[in-house]
Amino acid sequence: MSGQSNKAKKQEWQCYKCKVPIKPSKARISYMGNEFSMELPRCPQCGLSLVPEELAIRKLLEIEQTLEDK
Repeated sequence: MSGQSNKAKKQEWQCYKCKVPIKPSKARISYMGNEFSMELPRCPQCGLSLVPEELAIRKLLEIEQTLEDK
């Protein structure tokens, strides 16, 4: 299975809508009135960002828990 994840990481993603390669770019994410700046794969034409599963499940959950504890 690790071979598949390595292949996915090396794969060049492209925007489904624009059909151009997506590139790492700073993106603003807002949650509960707070904004965060993160580098995410993003389409240079339409600005659509790809949020990797690990980030969506683990990191954003940590941020959510931190904000809700405040």
